[in-house]
Amino acid sequence: MDKYRDILEKYWGYDDFRPVQGEIIASIGAGKDTLGLMPTGGGKSLTFQVPTLAQDGLCLVISPLIALMKDQTDNLRGRGIKAAAVYSGMDKSEMERNLDNCIFGDYKFLYVSPERLQTRMFIEKLRLMKVCLIAVDEAHCISQWGYDFRPPYLEIAKIRGTMPGVPVLALTATATPEVAKDIQEKLCFAEPNVICKSFARDNLSYVVRKCEDKTAAILKILQGVPGSSIIYVRNRKHTTETAKELAKHGIKACYYHAGLDKAEKERRQQLWKDGTYRVIAATNAFGMGIDKADVRSVIHIDLPDSPEAYFQEAGRAGRDGKRAYAVLLYDNRDISKLKQRIGTAFPPKEYIKGTYARLGDFFGIAEYAAEDKSFNFDLGKFCSVYKLPINETSNALKILDLAGYIEYAEDDERPAMIMINVQKDFLYDMKTDAASDMVVNNMLRMYPGLFSQLTMINENKLAEKSSMDTDCLHGILINLARRGIIKYVPAYHGAKIYYTTGRQPLQYVQISKDVYETRRKRYESRIEAMLEYVTDENTCRSVMLLDYFGQKAENNCGICDVCLKDKRASKETESTILQAIPPDGIKVEELAALCKTGEEKFFAILRHHIDNGNLSLLDGIVKLNATRKG
Repeated sequence: MDKYRDILEKYWGYDDFRPVQGEIIASIGAGKDTLGLMPTGGGKSLTFQVPTLAQDGLCLVISPLIALMKDQTDNLRGRGIKAAAVYSGMDKSEMERNLDNCIFGDYKFLYVSPERLQTRMFIEKLRLMKVCLIAVDEAHCISQWGYDFRPPYLEIAKIRGTMPGVPVLALTATATPEVAKDIQEKLCFAEPNVICKSFARDNLSYVVRKCEDKTAAILKILQGVPGSSIIYVRNRKHTTETAKELAKHGIKACYYHAGLDKAEKERRQQLWKDGTYRVIAATNAFGMGIDKADVRSVIHIDLPDSPEAYFQEAGRAGRDGKRAYAVLLYDNRDISKLKQRIGTAFPPKEYIKGTYARLGDFFGIAEYAAEDKSFNFDLGKFCSVYKLPINETSNALKILDLAGYIEYAEDDERPAMIMINVQKDFLYDMKTDAASDMVVNNMLRMYPGLFSQLTMINENKLAEKSSMDTDCLHGILINLARRGIIKYVPAYHGAKIYYTTGRQPLQYVQISKDVYETRRKRYESRIEAMLEYVTDENTCRSVMLLDYFGQKAENNCGICDVCLKDKRASKETESTILQAIPPDGIKVEELAALCKTGEEKFFAILRHHIDNGNLSLLDGIVKLNATRKG
């Protein structure tokens, strides 16, 4: 562990691990297959990054979250650690270059999407890599009982066969006992090995409020709970509306959703983190990798689909250990909307197949064509052309993704790429205007290797270096590309469709039971669990959540809305009992009848006051003691 701590301090500046981090790292260091269950914000990435840096070889990190892959590779590179990523939407030559770097370039981390595990090119390159650890992030995706089952995750077990003796670290923030068992079986663990941090949060008060005026409720919460806050909503439009409404009441708020470009996301997140904005209204796209410990409240004004999603999002409050609040606001319409999501999330199979057929027509793809090809995709335009509802269509595309016909990246973002097509002599002798000369010279200084391969560039920095705005730069690059001097792939932000197989005739398109019926049934059960959490007014909120994840609470939390209501009720009952006792005393059974409280609670209060000398009980008569009277 001393070696691991030295690495932790050298690269991350911390002098020791959190308890569960240390246990997981020690387990991996001993070569054991390990399932680590750590709540959001628990520092999962360090559990595979540190042990990898302590040994020879490369860590293969499998993650479905492209944004998180990019963030983590950028973060590692910023610390001087070689890391690469391969995911759908990348140019094929860029994928090959990254994989070759991992074979020959002494790289320590390769991040891949699970879909890459199925491709011939990846498997061939992987056989040439020296892999020391396989890390599986969002490991619940491998379980058909998980809330985000993804069939490509099943390929992980296959690649283990090509790397005997290489341990697997599976990580997830939420898993029921059923899911935890399934993860270990699907990943072919040598023996069961789960290291779990308790999901109990002693400082987090869970609150559920039924209300009609949510804006008024939010303002009351923010007035009563000073400090930073996240407000979660279901859709992009709602984020902007919420932020504007709060601004009207003098609260500095911004909004965040997947439709913003990377730079704008980072800017808003930073302004919220440094306190310029007190509140950020966001969809569930917000949260990955945020490092802000002093969030005092997380407010949901739309119901999440599952306890797993709610637990992760609510858990972003109070990571500094101080009192924080997770508040869920709902009304009767929200209950109906949540039930209706089942039909939206799982449109009829014929609708799904029809969407696949229209998609091929939309791109002009012939049958059996377009394998391994990707297309920029505008969902709004597609739905407008065919007069389709957006939500059902988006979910149909996700099911087609799960079924293996396409890969659907809703939020693909990639920088511009450039390659010089001509020889150096021609480049230096060509006749261009002064602005174009400046751009070319700056490109050559800033980006080596432009003559041999497509290279990612930062257009904003290149424009700044060339003393022009980005619009002017785009015009120059497009002109150079038209003249054949460079190959220019503009930056792109939006959705992408990637065909994993050629377009199939409609009669051969099959949506399996695992992809559809099984997932729908589990989705329904999670919605039922979410509804129970919202509507149960008698069970401690923390106890309900822990029970859902298979953990036993020793006591009620004492700080959720249910527990506080019980405390208030107990005080009222106690006051009623004491006030009902006349000066000359009263029979126990008569007092119990007057108080109309539960027998267990009545006698608990009675015993408490007798023990403290406030009351006396003799021959079945309860009396107030003199000290109590006076």
